[in-house]
Amino acid sequence: MSLKTRFDLVIFDWAGTMVDFGCMAPVRALIDAFAQEGVEIHEIAARRDMGKAKADHVRSMLEHPDVEAAWRARHGRTPTERDLESLMGRLGPLMREHAARAATLIPGALATFERVKAAGLRVGSSTGYTSEMMKPVLAQAAEQGYTPDHVVCAGETLAGRPSPLMIYKACLDLGVWPLGRVVKVDDAAAGIAEGKSAGAFTVAVATGNALGLSLEAFEALSPMERAHRIEAARHALQAAGADLVLDSVAELVPALEMAVRA
Repeated sequence: MSLKTRFDLVIFDWAGTMVDFGCMAPVRALIDAFAQEGVEIHEIAARRDMGKAKADHVRSMLEHPDVEAAWRARHGRTPTERDLESLMGRLGPLMREHAARAATLIPGALATFERVKAAGLRVGSSTGYTSEMMKPVLAQAAEQGYTPDHVVCAGETLAGRPSPLMIYKACLDLGVWPLGRVVKVDDAAAGIAEGKSAGAFTVAVATGNALGLSLEAFEALSPMERAHRIEAARHALQAAGADLVLDSVAELVPALEMAVRA
């Protein structure tokens, strides 16, 4: 039984799923943006709401007790909407800079894309990045051979993740229905929630945001430590409700083929 008998569209996330192993670029950009406001944040705080549209992501960070306390200690008050606007102004150029540096396709991503296309499925993509943030990523991905049929960026729908609206937009534009014939592939809990709320088949990738290590740092670990870190990431994504959790996007097509046969 072929994939086409069960699915019509695969929607991939970008950072941490298809490019930027470990989802490092947005973390570095967020840390730098807050540092420019005199506030030091931990990587854990930057990753907590990963996958949301960046404005929603920053708002969630500012509302979290540890970040709010750090902001109040530096500025003598709780953060305001004006502070959010200031942070977003700083974040745009930083995101473009860091995303451009981290636009290398994850090992196996290109082969997965080609196999999905060869199976007769459409390929969509969505991201918490704005269209401006995505410009250098799209250009570099195309140079490497990755050209999805459709891209939805933050701000192109009334609400971002975990709402299903970006998936709805892709399906509307590509003429795909019902939503149960869509596969959503993501490395963050917000993206899995997006897929679940749309009624899509959700696939989580453990070596992205949940792992939180660059490819170089990951490869430097001992085999035992690698296995331990991946298992912890898998548990977190299973808890987020993913229908299937993989170590890497490179495993997607064989895993979907097994799911179709089951």
